[in-house]
Amino acid sequence: MIIEGSSGNKMGSSEAKSKEIERQNDNRRKKRKRPCEVAVEESHGFISVIGRRRVMEDAVKVVTGLVAARQSYDFFAVYDGHGGTVVANACRDRLHLLLAEEVRESAEKVLDWPEVMCSCFTKMDREIGGGDHDGGSGNTTGSTAAVVVVGKEEIVVANCGDSRAVLCRGGVAVPLSRDHKPDRPDEKERIEAAGGRVINWDGNRVLGVLATSRSIGDHCMKPFVICEPETEVYARTERDEFVVVASDGLWDVVSNKFVCEVVRGCLHGKMKTNLKDDSSVLSYATQAASLLAELAMARGSKDNITVIVILLNT
Repeated sequence: MIIEGSSGNKMGSSEAKSKEIERQNDNRRKKRKRPCEVAVEESHGFISVIGRRRVMEDAVKVVTGLVAARQSYDFFAVYDGHGGTVVANACRDRLHLLLAEEVRESAEKVLDWPEVMCSCFTKMDREIGGGDHDGGSGNTTGSTAAVVVVGKEEIVVANCGDSRAVLCRGGVAVPLSRDHKPDRPDEKERIEAAGGRVINWDGNRVLGVLATSRSIGDHCMKPFVICEPETEVYARTERDEFVVVASDGLWDVVSNKFVCEVVRGCLHGKMKTNLKDDSSVLSYATQAASLLAELAMARGSKDNITVIVILLNT
């Protein structure tokens, strides 16, 4: 109990105020870094935090054993919404189901992954435009989509937008996708051929508005902004260690090489996170994802941050 009047009590009052200020600051930091979702699995881990944004527009989806045609596949996706949450959330709820349907329909023939992924993304884009999930808000809002499908023999990556997937192979960072930025030479040429322009307005943007040249939704920006993903298929090797899939809240402030070094250090027990939670219940992959989110915040990321770490040698 603090009683005003004596010098000792004044000192106690000052200490109490300092502790209260420290407690409030700690609560703000926790709120700012509070994960929307955290995975606790041996084969993978993810974290999704609001960061310094006022609104959380990222979404994440992980489904193990998604489809069983000739083999089972694991599905991982990061969706980075803009202009609102409806498109990213609709993709989170529907895109993996569309993919499972496409794969099942192709079970009797060799899978053409670029064709399958393009069909899924197009169907998702049409659903958004039809207003089945968002009341037609896909006309002025959208989302990037970075999808990674892991099979026993291959890794399939379909990317639409500026989220990114990176593989660590024998300690070397191997980019699995290319960011769709409006100033990327081939993207700029495509936009201009369609009658659009890339304008430098607080960064290069399509028509001075959108900072990504491909997305699901954003129908008011078509035909300049398209939903067609770039799809690549990579044969797995014994040297493959892990894949990191993340939104640009991470990639805007750290390099592919740095990310792989951090995850390797974390997985090998050389780095630890400063999580307030009981990290003993978290998998190594989740701890690595959490550490990357912490580092992105420390390096000044101003965006939502979503990170998935997929272990390939478990």
